Amino acid sequence: MRLLIVGSLDGHITTAGKIALDRGAKVSHVDDIEGAMTALRSGQSADLLMVDVELDIARLIAQLDSERISVQVVGCGVHTDPEKAAQAIRAGAKEYIPLPPDPELIAAVLQAVTEETSAFVFRDAAMSRVLRLAEQIAGSNASVLITGESGTGKEVMARFIHSHSKRATKPFIAVNCAAIPENLLESELFGHEKGAFTGAIARRIGRFEEASGGTLLLDEISEMHPRLQAKLLRAIQEREIDRVGGTQAIKVDVRLLATSNRDMDDEVRKGGFREDLYFRLNVVNLELPPLRERPRDIPILSEHFARKYAEANGVALPELSAEALHMLERHHWRGNVRELENTMHRAVLLASNGVVGPDEILLTGTRQAPGHNDAQPQATAGAPQNGGTNESTGSLIGRTVADVERDLILDTLQHCLGNRTHAANILGISIRTLRNKLRAYSEKGIPVPMPGGESLQRPPFA
Repeated sequence: MRLLIVGSLDGHITTAGKIALDRGAKVSHVDDIEGAMTALRSGQSADLLMVDVELDIARLIAQLDSERISVQVVGCGVHTDPEKAAQAIRAGAKEYIPLPPDPELIAAVLQAVTEETSAFVFRDAAMSRVLRLAEQIAGSNASVLITGESGTGKEVMARFIHSHSKRATKPFIAVNCAAIPENLLESELFGHEKGAFTGAIARRIGRFEEASGGTLLLDEISEMHPRLQAKLLRAIQEREIDRVGGTQAIKVDVRLLATSNRDMDDEVRKGGFREDLYFRLNVVNLELPPLRERPRDIPILSEHFARKYAEANGVALPELSAEALHMLERHHWRGNVRELENTMHRAVLLASNGVVGPDEILLTGTRQAPGHNDAQPQATAGAPQNGGTNESTGSLIGRTVADVERDLILDTLQHCLGNRTHAANILGISIRTLRNKLRAYSEKGIPVPMPGGESLQRPPFA
């Protein structure tokens, strides 16, 4: 856990820093926003910024977004000033910590940030076998390719390997290759010099340098352009990188982990992924089973997510009824653990009288009739009934393909609480394609669900 304190905190820096150090965090300090940006650009990575609310938090967060620096921000101010707290949250801070700092509150915030779930929640033997193999190879420096369907927990597995490795005290840096435009991904990985391209306002240390000594995760590496694959292969072979616009090779020491939700052998055969890079990455392959193949994990995961979102939303933990659990166990879970998490998040918010029943379990691909109270899901679209008549299909007649596609995309996005990456995975399209379509809908004045859901309370650090 790396904490960067920004500002004076009204003289409480020493106290806040000591509390964080006692909780196992590595703490550093800068005086202002410019100092914070300089530190982050230069490779002094952080998991959390604790920022004095007297500083311009909105400007800081805007700069972080524009330079694609992903880090959590909390605001800190004297005592419990409601107006200052509200300003910090509106600016984009995830939490507000009153000063003088309370040890338990800081501990809770640090725990929320560092709760990367590197420890799996599981009971099924199928997952147990994979974890035993992961523990066996975690202590080595071998590259690992983690494969599996979207939502099975590939990044969680990567963090598990890092936390059980000899590099556990060093940085763990994750890069989502699918979420960053191809023309920016090179700079993200290898860094750039000032003026290397339009918008390069200062030197930026890339993720390889930032992760040196630790672990670098290339998430959804199969989305990487072949041109960039060649440069990545050289970096792995030579253990050195070149910044964009730079003239000097820079030595790096990283353990490389990669994930993909595709059949990598098939990608190599089709020419979409370099065979030599594939063999470099695939020293060890960990294939995560889909949730439907690990049914014993569904009850324990459901309870885990119910507890997580009850705490995050400040509501009492509801009881999961037997009928609701039966529905969960019968579902196909094409979105896997991520879909189950979203389902339980909604269920907690909808639960009444302290119970999650069938009415609170809203599953993808099913429709519930008004007043429906039994545990049997209604027929999905594409499942003919009544002698072959399909009412759902019939309702589509007369509509354009574009209209049906739009409704499918928006409904899926709503189901995912506005999370673009999750929705793209369920829809089977790239994040770029999804964003382009959502932009077109917005330009036509069609409401698009925002991350977190417009009417749902956003849990801290979710």
